[in-house]
Amino acid sequence: MPATADRLTFFTESVIREMTRVANRCDAINLSQGFPDADPPAEVLAAGKRAMAEGPHQYAVTWGAPRFREALVKKQRHWMGLDLNPDAHVVVTCGSTEAMMTAMMTACNPGDKVIIFSPYYENYGADTILSGARPIYVPLHPPEFNFDPGELRAAFMQGAKAIVLCNPSNPSGKVFSLEELETIADLAKEFDAFVITDEVYEHIVYPPHRHHYMAALPDMFDRTISCSSLSKTYNMTGWRLGYVIGPESVIAGARKVHDFLTVGAAAPLQEAAVTALELPLSYYERLTVDYTRKRDLFLGFLDEAGLTYTRPQGAYYVMVDCTEFGVTDDNAFCRWMARTVGVAAVPGSSFFHEPVDHLIRLHFSRSEEILAETGKRLKKLKTLV
Repeated sequence: MPATADRLTFFTESVIREMTRVANRCDAINLSQGFPDADPPAEVLAAGKRAMAEGPHQYAVTWGAPRFREALVKKQRHWMGLDLNPDAHVVVTCGSTEAMMTAMMTACNPGDKVIIFSPYYENYGADTILSGARPIYVPLHPPEFNFDPGELRAAFMQGAKAIVLCNPSNPSGKVFSLEELETIADLAKEFDAFVITDEVYEHIVYPPHRHHYMAALPDMFDRTISCSSLSKTYNMTGWRLGYVIGPESVIAGARKVHDFLTVGAAAPLQEAAVTALELPLSYYERLTVDYTRKRDLFLGFLDEAGLTYTRPQGAYYVMVDCTEFGVTDDNAFCRWMARTVGVAAVPGSSFFHEPVDHLIRLHFSRSEEILAETGKRLKKLKTLV
């Protein structure tokens, strides 16, 4: 039989999803794949039932149902501070995973170079390679996961066509400061590059940190391709509703890419999700309060277990340092921990371009009861290693 494509040799299957399968086999608490315990808000579920009963059930407009785009733009105008046009600046995708792939294929030609901060969400490297582009990795230095402006400039000098920015960051929980974003923006303008942002955790930021939108910085809208989704904000990761926001010329190209990738997102779910997008500002205030409480609760359990970690500034992940356990193979350690301790994590090496084997990622988007049980199990860790 003929050989498959060479590009497939440059990335692996998802380690995150594999660790969910490990968790299921071991009956471990799954703190690997980052989906929330909670359901979408009750009024959104009610809208979903109506949409399933009444429709629409056929294709929506390829780049997004008009009501959905209008509601999305109304919401994002408030948060981004931009005068967005639902008919010119938005394409609705099947989750932020497709949004990022669409953005990458819209921005880059085969052979172009793309800067990716390391550690990074595993899709970014695969997106770059599948687009025919070449990744340039720039380290975010632990434990604070800050970048060196000189190292970033050196990467741009290699002729980068784009940079991928996950903010707040998965897996590190870093929230980029306004000064850091301005440094990135200045380099993007100097070297005439796109900034492709992944902002799915835009509403999960812990005070005093704040989320700043790259597209809203001076002179950055025309070179920023903003990707996000409804998944994490409204507890609907399975609905697969994402979007790309950008200047009209870029969105015109993104719509063509999206059309031939998936045709369109699910029509009844777009109809139902309008209700989510129209929730009052108090919803986002409660979201911050709820996740801040979960973060502080979970970090308290890590403290009780005597574990070392980097305090997350946003998102719902925490990177734990396992150096004291003598870990030299984080993949094997995570599998052992799922079997023996009953807690499933993601090996940190899956997020780094650099050789890193002493970190694991846990998520805390679970109920407080499950987090408490996780804390009990993690207390046993030091006695078992």
